[in-house]
Amino acid sequence: MERKTILVVDDSEEIRDALSEYLGRSGFNVLTAADGDEMWLHLNKEEPNLIVLDIMLPGDDGLTLCSKIRLKSHVPIIMLTAVCDEADRVAGLEIGADDYITKTFSPRELLARVKALLRRSQFSTHTPFNRKICFLDWTFDTVKRQLVHTDGEVVQLSGADFSLLFLLLQHPNKVFSRDEIAQCVWGRDVDPLERGIDVQMSRLRKHLHDDERTIIITVRNKGYMLAVDSLSEA
Repeated sequence: MERKTILVVDDSEEIRDALSEYLGRSGFNVLTAADGDEMWLHLNKEEPNLIVLDIMLPGDDGLTLCSKIRLKSHVPIIMLTAVCDEADRVAGLEIGADDYITKTFSPRELLARVKALLRRSQFSTHTPFNRKICFLDWTFDTVKRQLVHTDGEVVQLSGADFSLLFLLLQHPNKVFSRDEIAQCVWGRDVDPLERGIDVQMSRLRKHLHDDERTIIITVRNKGYMLAVDSLSEA
């Protein structure tokens, strides 16, 4: 089996070396970069299977780099955030990061996150779902990972966006709990106080222009539901 490549972007040499050794022993090919310039040198040569990206970097910070990567690639991104800075975690998800982990993490915890996202990424790449699904004023293209509106607007979906919409469209009008959604989007359970799922839902609502929250409905104390009466193949 071909070894997956992980790119670790962090200005701490200690963290780069520790993750490179641990992930390498776990069967991954590991590339490292201390800043955005080094990161782009790697990305211009090859696309890794996943990026671990620190927010606090010299030059362009991790949030800026994440948004630039998302203009070109669907590669899964795990953001490294400060322990107490929830705003950074929320901002990372809003611009297209797939998951986040605080800098108190253990290498084992990061490895579990990496494996979960790679499983999810492989699933979404080989989905048996119909290529194009029409609902309301949108067409969901599962190959190009796009939402196309009847007025011509095209929305490119990140990996987390894709997995979330895929889940909801598979079962319209079904209520999904936050734990079920977290397993689909992140491949892991969600902490009761974690806001990440709510942020992902808000991001998808924004894509769908669902300002009135009539497409994705919040069901109090239960979860979320996609309110769509009919689907059709394009």
